[in-house]
Amino acid sequence: MKKLLAVLIAVLVLVSFFAGCAKEEPKAEFIILNGTEPETLDPHLMSGVPEHRIYESIFEGLLIYDHETAEGIPGVAESWTVSDDKLTYTFKLRKTTWSDGVKVTAQTVVDSWIRMNDPETAAPYAWFPAMFIKGAAEFNSGDAGPEAMAIKAVDDYTFQMELVGPLPYVEGALPHYAFAIVPMHAIEEHGTEWTNPGNFVGNGPFTLETWKPQEELTVVPNDKYWDKDAVKLSKVTFLPVEDNNTAYNMFLNGEADWMASPGIPLDVIDVAKLRDDYHNVPYLGTYYYTIQNEVEPFTDPRVRKALAMSFDRTELVEKITKAGQIPAYTMVPGMTGYPGIEGNGYDIEAAKALLAEAGYPNGEGFPKFEILYNTSEAHKKIGEYIQQQWVENLGIECELLNQEWKTYLTTRREGQFQVARAGWIGDYQDPNTFLDMFITGGGMNGGKFSSARYDELLTKASTMAPGPARFNTLKEAEEIFITQEQAVIPIYYYTSNNMIDTNKWGGWYTNVMDYHPPKDIYLKGE
Repeated sequence: MKKLLAVLIAVLVLVSFFAGCAKEEPKAEFIILNGTEPETLDPHLMSGVPEHRIYESIFEGLLIYDHETAEGIPGVAESWTVSDDKLTYTFKLRKTTWSDGVKVTAQTVVDSWIRMNDPETAAPYAWFPAMFIKGAAEFNSGDAGPEAMAIKAVDDYTFQMELVGPLPYVEGALPHYAFAIVPMHAIEEHGTEWTNPGNFVGNGPFTLETWKPQEELTVVPNDKYWDKDAVKLSKVTFLPVEDNNTAYNMFLNGEADWMASPGIPLDVIDVAKLRDDYHNVPYLGTYYYTIQNEVEPFTDPRVRKALAMSFDRTELVEKITKAGQIPAYTMVPGMTGYPGIEGNGYDIEAAKALLAEAGYPNGEGFPKFEILYNTSEAHKKIGEYIQQQWVENLGIECELLNQEWKTYLTTRREGQFQVARAGWIGDYQDPNTFLDMFITGGGMNGGKFSSARYDELLTKASTMAPGPARFNTLKEAEEIFITQEQAVIPIYYYTSNNMIDTNKWGGWYTNVMDYHPPKDIYLKGE
């Protein structure tokens, strides 16, 4: 009897073991068509979407993005509390390490954020945490030392920060790489080469394996990651394929698993829409042309308005982009509770009158200028359409200037352009994210727009509690920025256009931020 019982128990154990194995998702490599060569892997020097996709794999901040909602959820911080006045956040950190085993502590967070805001770092996104953290703007401007930043390590695993005001969007912003935690010990040892394979140290679900510029970048699971059991992929490969037609054909041929937005060639988008692996949803972003406000003849708001009012956005999105984009005359897309503005609409006669008032009747005497754009067939076709509209409707001529991603970003940041293609994807779900980068001297304000009243309103909004009054303050700021000054030319609100077979891959969800952390992606079982 005992022998029989032992045999039955052994059989049950084996059945349970194999049943458990059957439920596990198979390990697999996941290949992403990432659009372009990353400018950098240093989170404090990043400023683009392609870099952000890689960042989500190899780094983790206090908070990370939920893969379904794109809202902030616990990352390195397992929990946090907020003071009654909403000004002080206290985070309890997990006991985690870098990929080399060195501990991540509250002091690591402090040191990382000081590095991000240090003016010597020259971080393009330094203006972002400066809009949140008390004293960060003063430190970044050089008016104070790092001690001005209201951040501190209460103990090894308790981090605290004080804000400039009761900002309602803090938890949505903290997963951003502007608040990245970086391995200071590796940076001190290797300097600018700390992100090279062999030197790299990260704290994300994956760690850097190889980086072959212009070919591929690969990451593999980080066995020191606190939630390593949640990682189901054996490798993630990022391919920097800029040519949309090449990328699309690679996807169709099974050479990649995800063609990241917005890479689908315009010539085939009508066919792509018919496929089950095409995903198109609203995207919290605005495609626009930024204008160099300090270069003649663009110093005149009448000229900027004439350019903005003289091309048909509806025709552009219906006949050129064809992916459900929404014509835009304002910088801020529609958001719940925000009243918004109307902006300066399509009106050729009014545009002609404004140009004549500025001294260029029928375009006479208007100097030829350039539209800068980064490599993309879509950007080129949009530019060609607007170029032709300005010739026909205003009698002015311009040329298109193409630059590769890294060069284009540098040119735009330094303001070395006249008109430049740009796109802004919200860093969090609030109107402020579309307005705060245009404050005077802002690192992303390449067009050099400057308005004391605008700056005052953005600062005021940052100290206000959530509600209609705050939204009306932001509305007043946007009226100045767009209706009065036309500092930029909004063109359309984005939709995301991704190619991925969600019958094959799980953990990938559409969301308004178009965030899809590889940590959550897995190959579905047969």
